[in-house]
Amino acid sequence: MITRRKMLAGLLLVATTVSLSSGPATAGAVNAGSANGGAVNAGSANGGAVNAGSKNGLPGAELQAGLTGLVSTGSASAALLRVQDGWAGWSGAAGVTDLVSGRPARADGYFRIGSATKTFVATVIVQLVDEGRLSLDDPIARHLPGTVPNGEAITVRQILNHTSGLYDYAHEAGYSTNRWRGAERFRTYQPSELLAVAFAHEPYFGPGESWRYSNTNYIVAGLLIERLTGRSYGSEIQRRILRPLGLWQTSVPGTDPRLPEPHAHGYTLVDGQYVDATQMNPSLDWAAGEMISTTADLNRFFAALLGGRLTSVAGLAAMRDTVETGTIFRYGLGLQRFDLPCGVSVYGHGGELLGYLTYAMASDAGRQITLSYNPYVNKPTMEALVGIFSTGYCPAN
Repeated sequence: MITRRKMLAGLLLVATTVSLSSGPATAGAVNAGSANGGAVNAGSANGGAVNAGSKNGLPGAELQAGLTGLVSTGSASAALLRVQDGWAGWSGAAGVTDLVSGRPARADGYFRIGSATKTFVATVIVQLVDEGRLSLDDPIARHLPGTVPNGEAITVRQILNHTSGLYDYAHEAGYSTNRWRGAERFRTYQPSELLAVAFAHEPYFGPGESWRYSNTNYIVAGLLIERLTGRSYGSEIQRRILRPLGLWQTSVPGTDPRLPEPHAHGYTLVDGQYVDATQMNPSLDWAAGEMISTTADLNRFFAALLGGRLTSVAGLAAMRDTVETGTIFRYGLGLQRFDLPCGVSVYGHGGELLGYLTYAMASDAGRQITLSYNPYVNKPTMEALVGIFSTGYCPAN
């Protein structure tokens, strides 16, 4: 375990690193076990901030400042960002890969994308709609008979846009990968177990009566893919999305607790000390949030999806058809819509697993931005996060 004071002191000193582009990372096993103490070697970061974006019209210096701000305020132990706009690209990183060695974080690192997995799942279902295998307005019971209580009244569309009312199993004690679970984080869960937890509770509301985010919906969605195709939902994502787009750094890990190298470690506070939460069996999230990716791959995915390369025109329009949520975003079919202060709207999805938080967004103008950071001592302000995306998307004054 690592003391908060030592680690924060080291993070405040570490230098930042930036690159315009990076080659594919080499996959490999990570070192199991938690961090075992020691101060950050502040001198281990030997780079410096580079205004790489100034050569291609992207605001690299300003974006790097946003990343550095997340680390210097203790909001993140590491932060990665990539902007892609056609052939122009910029990527940067700040912070450290781990709190023991103090090695600088790499912009091409892997991370857990959490609920951004939902966009991949929704895309596969919309593709199946395009193929005539089902309709978005079919009752879920037509395809998964006896699986979902009141399934005759809940449509596929309501599953995908979180208006089904189904109770979120992740709200049950011990069933959320956003919280420390000790040795239980290596346990394997079956989708049927997660649904049993959810369906032991009454729904939040009747189908279509309101909106409430529920991971249970996407466990059902994963089962729907498997029922319609006869293959695992992960293999369908690989077959339909990852391989055609060349997303070689994106994976559906199943029960594997490791992250490929390179990656920044994720941490959480347990009994006053930080423990390494990087490794976990992500089957507790399954189709609701288990995937691993990189900033480059997520940008490529959202460019293809919102550019109309993965679904029909009608299918993409359905995904972008959002409902009011009472939050800072509207929700479509596996897509969140954020309206930035400058009036630009972006579509994508956020995701969180313990130690990792991701936002991957794209604008209609054709620019994609993915931010991934490892939460640390302080929660970042909404102004800081919105400021990074506003810098990347909004016209300069």
